Amino acid sequence: MRKLFAMMLLACITAGANAQEKKASEDKNKAVFTTIKANPITSIKDQNRSGTCWAYSTLSFLESEILKNTGKTYNLCEMFIANKDYMDRAIVTVRMHGDSQFSQGGSFEDVVTIMQNYGICPEEAMPAPGTLTGDSLANFDEFFGVMEPYVAAVAKSKAKKISPQWKKGLQGIIDAYLGACPEKFTYEGKEYTPKEFAASLGLNLDDYVSITSYTHHPFYTQFPIEIQDNWRWAQSYNVPMDELMKIIDNAINEGYTVAWGGDVTEDGFTRKGLGIAYDVKKARSMAGTDADRWFKLSATEKRSKLDSLGIDAPEIVPTQEMRQEAFDSWETTDDHGMHLYGIAKDQNGREYYMVKNSWGEYGDYKGTWYMTKNYVAYKTMNIMVNKNAIPKDIRKKLGI
Repeated sequence: MRKLFAMMLLACITAGANAQEKKASEDKNKAVFTTIKANPITSIKDQNRSGTCWAYSTLSFLESEILKNTGKTYNLCEMFIANKDYMDRAIVTVRMHGDSQFSQGGSFEDVVTIMQNYGICPEEAMPAPGTLTGDSLANFDEFFGVMEPYVAAVAKSKAKKISPQWKKGLQGIIDAYLGACPEKFTYEGKEYTPKEFAASLGLNLDDYVSITSYTHHPFYTQFPIEIQDNWRWAQSYNVPMDELMKIIDNAINEGYTVAWGGDVTEDGFTRKGLGIAYDVKKARSMAGTDADRWFKLSATEKRSKLDSLGIDAPEIVPTQEMRQEAFDSWETTDDHGMHLYGIAKDQNGREYYMVKNSWGEYGDYKGTWYMTKNYVAYKTMNIMVNKNAIPKDIRKKLGI
C-alpha cells in the first residue's frame, strides 16, 4: 500500500510538472502585443444571435468617424437600420419573384443607404435588442422563422396580381420583434426626426467608398461584388492587393478607421482573438504531426494543434492569384463584418490590425481581435473607408 501510494504521488508530481511545462510552453507562444497606433472607438457591443454584423460594424465605423470629426460619442441604433433594411430587401425579393435572397445578412452600403433615405436614431430611442421577446440581447431565431416564410409566400404567390397589403403585414412582424422606428424622439433635450438626427451628426455620407481587390474585373474600375448579401448591387472600387493594404495602413496612420468585411471561417481565425493565415503544411510539421496522422485528426484536434503554436505559427504570403482562386472556389466567403481601428505588433515583430468585433467582450482581448496583415490581405472581401483616407496617388487612379 505504501509503495502504491508513493507511485501515485510520483505520478501526480510528474503530471503536475508536465502540466506546468505545457502551460509555460503555451504562455511562451501567447502573443504579447505592443500598440503602434490605435484610433478612438466606441463601446464593444454584442449582436448575439442575429446576423447583423453588417449593421454593428458599419455603425461602429461611423461612430468613430463622428468621434474624429467632433469628439462626441454616439451610440447609434442597429435595430433602426435592420427594421428599414429588411423591408427594403423584402420589396426587392418580391419584385424578383423570390429570385433574390432574403436573409439576415447585409452590407456596408445598406447602412449608408438607410441613413441617407430614412435617417437614424440613437439606441435609446427604440427598445433594446431582444427585450420585446423577453431576451437581454438580439435573438433572430423566432423572428426570421416567422418572417422568411411570409416573404417567400408573397414572392412565390400564384396570384396574377398581389395587393400592397403584404407590406403592412410584414411591417407589423418587423415592428413586433425589433420595435417600431420612431417618427420623432428627444435626444439631449432636443426633438429630432430620424433624418434631422442623421443630419446633425456631421457626416458626409457621400465620403464613404467600398474598396476590393479581384482580377475578374479590371483594376481602377467599379463593380458590384458578386455575393448574395450585396443585394443592392453596390459598387466597389477595384485595386491591386498591395494598394488595398496601403489604403488600410494609410487610413489608420492618418487617424481614420476602416469597416472590414471578410472570411472568419478559416482555422487561423481563432475564438481566442487572433487571425493568422496559417501555412498549414509548415504548421503541421511544427506540431510534430506527419501527413498520414494529420488527416486522421478531427477538425477540433487540428485546430487545437494549430492554435497551440500561437505567435510562432507560420503564415502563407498571399498573392493576388491566391486571393482570386480562394474567392472563385468559395474558400473565401462573405462571413462577417468588423471594424479595424489600429495596428499592433507581437514580441516577434509580426504586425497585426486591431479589430473591434461585435460578439461582446469575448476572447482573450475583451472583444478586440488581432488579425495579421497577411490574414487581412488574403481574406478581405471588401472594406469601407473615408475617401479622404485613401493615398492621393491611388485616389487619382480611381478618379475620386
